[in-house]
Amino acid sequence: MSDGSGSRPPQRQPEQVRWAELLPRELRLRRAACPIAWLPLGLCEPHGYVAAFGLDTIKADWLCDEGARRFGGVVAPTQGWHIHETGYHARWLEEVIGEDEAEIGTLPPDILLRTFLYQLRALANAGFRGVIAVTGHAGGNQVDLRRLAAAFSARVPLAVEVYADPELVSGRYDGDHAGKFEISQLLAIRPDLVDLSRPPRGDGPGAGSRFALGGDAAEATADHGRIILEAQLASLGESVRRMSASLAGAAVTRVSLSKAEEIWASFASEPLPLVTANPLPGQPPVSATSKWKPGERWAGPGIDSAGQRP
Repeated sequence: MSDGSGSRPPQRQPEQVRWAELLPRELRLRRAACPIAWLPLGLCEPHGYVAAFGLDTIKADWLCDEGARRFGGVVAPTQGWHIHETGYHARWLEEVIGEDEAEIGTLPPDILLRTFLYQLRALANAGFRGVIAVTGHAGGNQVDLRRLAAAFSARVPLAVEVYADPELVSGRYDGDHAGKFEISQLLAIRPDLVDLSRPPRGDGPGAGSRFALGGDAAEATADHGRIILEAQLASLGESVRRMSASLAGAAVTRVSLSKAEEIWASFASEPLPLVTANPLPGQPPVSATSKWKPGERWAGPGIDSAGQRP
């Protein structure tokens, strides 16, 4: 319908929920109504020749944005880099990428986990009482994130829940990598970033010629993606309701830099190894000549040369 001037009226914009785009009064009103921060996590990695590199980040962004619109809260700035190359990832990369160069937005475990700890600190100090972190990059990364979240919550009254997006529909749909599950999600969210007419390359050496594309990707549809996304949002809604019921009590006292370092030191001293620094039990070793071999057992600050925390 025209407004009489010959031009169409502006379309209604989606409700703004992102911290980066809220004015101070808007952020404070949303936080007062629901003091939960949503934290999207993802990365750029190959998803075959048919889909955008940022699939993991895009679906985490969408789930957090839509979750905040439906259930309340504020979406924190996206963490668009994630753990890759190290531990069990190294063998996976050798199998599905091969020795070709792969464009991966990757960080080592100690850097990503320390970053996550300081994100939690910032959210607590910004007045949030709970955090729901959704990672579109799964496979085991979420286990280390949950351990660190538990270590933080044990010392700071901030409720933190961490989910890899396939976990939100566990038992109903099987997650995958660039297969029917993930490609359907992207078709529902950003169909312009999928081109199923591009066949998998078959001219390269080994499995790497598929560039990590799932075997059933051609079965993906936007309708299937919407069903998955709605089921994931329903699970997130339950998480918000459960978390909101437990947020009574005094506001969080400011978390100092030294307190954050104490939490990291305590976490680093735990005897459990980092999942993302080691091969999975029974996983075949990476070939000695593979370029992915150096990351198979990661050693960094707080992690010894066997991929264990001393």
